[in-house]
Amino acid sequence: MRHAIARLGALAALLAVVGLLPWLSRNDPALTVLRAKSAEQEATPEALDAIRADLGLDAGPLALLGRWAAGLLRGDLGTSWVSGYPVAPAVVSGLGTSLTLMASALAVALLLAAALCAPTVWRGARGTLGEGRPGGAIGAALVACPDFLIATVGLIVVGVWLGWLPTSGWDGPANLVLPAVAMGIPAGALLGRLVGDALPGAFDERWVALWRSAGVTEWRIAFGVLRRALPAVMPQFGMVVVAVTGGAVAVETIFAVPGIGRTALGAAKSQDLPLLQGCVLALMCLGLTAGALGHLARRAMLGSGLHDAALSPPPPPRNASGPRQYAVPAALAAILALVVAWGLLRDPLTVDVTAKLLHPSWAHPLGTDALGRDVLARLGHGAARTAGSAVAVCAFGFVLSLALGFAPRVSAGVADVANAVPAVLAGVLVAAALGPGTAGAAVAVALVSWPNLTAHAAALTQEARAASYLTAQRALGASPAWITVRHVLPEVAGPLARHAVLRLPGTALAIASLGFLGLGTQPPTPEWGLLLDESRAYVEVAPAAALAPAIAIGCLAALTVSSANLARLPRRKAAYV
Repeated sequence: MRHAIARLGALAALLAVVGLLPWLSRNDPALTVLRAKSAEQEATPEALDAIRADLGLDAGPLALLGRWAAGLLRGDLGTSWVSGYPVAPAVVSGLGTSLTLMASALAVALLLAAALCAPTVWRGARGTLGEGRPGGAIGAALVACPDFLIATVGLIVVGVWLGWLPTSGWDGPANLVLPAVAMGIPAGALLGRLVGDALPGAFDERWVALWRSAGVTEWRIAFGVLRRALPAVMPQFGMVVVAVTGGAVAVETIFAVPGIGRTALGAAKSQDLPLLQGCVLALMCLGLTAGALGHLARRAMLGSGLHDAALSPPPPPRNASGPRQYAVPAALAAILALVVAWGLLRDPLTVDVTAKLLHPSWAHPLGTDALGRDVLARLGHGAARTAGSAVAVCAFGFVLSLALGFAPRVSAGVADVANAVPAVLAGVLVAAALGPGTAGAAVAVALVSWPNLTAHAAALTQEARAASYLTAQRALGASPAWITVRHVLPEVAGPLARHAVLRLPGTALAIASLGFLGLGTQPPTPEWGLLLDESRAYVEVAPAAALAPAIAIGCLAALTVSSANLARLPRRKAAYV
């Protein structure tokens, strides 16, 4: 009951903020609606007054919210301010399109996640996993691939050059392929990395050795380990569903797919308040449903062990020591530092139209863009805005999630609602209040990125507290605070830190995607997402300029994952005595 009240309160607060959007933006909503309806019509005082009277803007935001809520109780989502048509059919149509695209993208994601985890499952079931842990470099690189860049490359290569698939529209199954692949690859890589991170610990639990000595088949061991490892990341599946459905605005824009994300973005830009509120409500319902199903699936997979304190923690990780484990992160850090430092020594704003779209040379090591600006300089100067903002957002999410993980009831309802809000929609709301920019993009991503970490922290905390050895600690008189600090916190902090670091490239991409859509850093200021957007039109002519920021983000992803593997500190043996 408490969770339901929290969810309803958070949902009402979000819808109220959406209802205040025209007033938060400090722009005249009547003028915006007039421009959306007819860009050629002159904005005379009479025309603006007529629009205000027709929409009831003179009554103020509270009256409009009350009128919309009253209609909602009758099943009426209102009428579009721009088109004049009922909102409900447009929302249902956009949601149906997005759900179809989501199902296709999830199929791609699950296949990719299974492929990434299959070697670990196979070696673990045979008892040949070894002393080290899988680094997941391929998964990390795929996580770092921006969906809008995959979509752009797929459109050009597969759609234009080869002519195998349609490049736009929504006419049949063929239109599903390129968008589904673009959206499914990063989502599947993230799921594969999270499951892959949980598998080695599950294979090291004592019951696996007992099963193997008892002659249990490898297939049954693999199935049992998957059932043990999946619950900790099961809430992430529901969150991925929402992210794929509502956060694919860039992909829907590139392929002209009439999904609900693209509909919400268009409604926000035109300040079509009833349509925007209807889209947000649909996304909220989808997010709450997906989150509830994920939690139910997790509890069903854990069974009675969650209540009977019968879960066993994994033994200490057996990391191989030596200088080799530091070679990869050191090399990647050196490469990124060299590129950024070299770029910082050059001018990113100098325009030379006689030197536009040049190929790499000594004068311009990464070539030039469409205005003749040095790509290396813009890459170096944009690193602080993209990578620096992503580090700050991930650090904030880790600290907040670690605290909320020990009190999941405090944030359960708010987290479900915040998770259902696409980063693009948050970017629209923040940009309306603060204006577009790097800081606003970072704030928007921070507002919607913490639920993923919080859900993971809560799942890890619940399983750590249900460990059987803690019963002996309580019987010996250990206080709850001592158990939390001495045993539960080390069990949660390590995996959560690796998850936070793993999300660093995705956070950088989320910030970059807002720049890509014009909601983040504004030109001519360099930022990696903006660089990708600017180079998208001439990727065929100057591929180096388009690939440079993508490769930089890929190197950042590999660096973060290899560094996360170094963070696998051994747990204290006393916890397992």
